[in-house]
Amino acid sequence: MATKTEITICLGSSCFSRGNKKLVRIIDEYLKKNHLSEKVYYHGNHCFGNCDKGPIVSIDGKHFEHVSEENIIEILDAHFNL
Repeated sequence: MATKTEITICLGSSCFSRGNKKLVRIIDEYLKKNHLSEKVYYHGNHCFGNCDKGPIVSIDGKHFEHVSEENIIEILDAHFNL
């Protein structure tokens, strides 16, 4: 069985106040829409330690900084080759 892609979203107060609440929903909807929910371990984590660069999302250990509603779909499309 293939290893699941791990997507971790920072749920620290700084990232959360910068928009991660909306990103949680957008990522969840993206995974469902593209039938990826079973192939992804998607969860939150508290603080990656780079609060000034948030919101931060990690995909298989690669951190993406200053993630926004505008660029999260591009990041996910690039990762999943969609």
